[in-house]
Amino acid sequence: MTEQNQKQLGNTLWAIADQLRGAMDADDFRDYMLSFLFLRYLSYNYEMAAKRELGSDYPKLADDDSRVPMAVWYADNAADVPAFEKQMRRKVHYVIEPRHLWSSIANMAR
Repeated sequence: MTEQNQKQLGNTLWAIADQLRGAMDADDFRDYMLSFLFLRYLSYNYEMAAKRELGSDYPKLADDDSRVPMAVWYADNAADVPAFEKQMRRKVHYVIEPRHLWSSIANMAR
């Protein structure tokens, strides 16, 4: 990407952010957006670690299936959830319940 394209992309993204925040103060908007970005980052890392941990047990959903794979796994393996979460705390040092994952929030927004 050329420097000109980067500047144009930056300007476009900034204009979109201004439209999204509306009358909200820019500092308040930044706080919300940073929180969302952080949640997105943590969710992605958690889901990738869970996928590695579960291996072939990680649910493979069809492209048109809007369910969250971790929610499906939790529902199908309720007895194994405590052991899984204990292992995830050891490996990634945190646990995010499926309903709080970014993909779940995005599905609710749709």
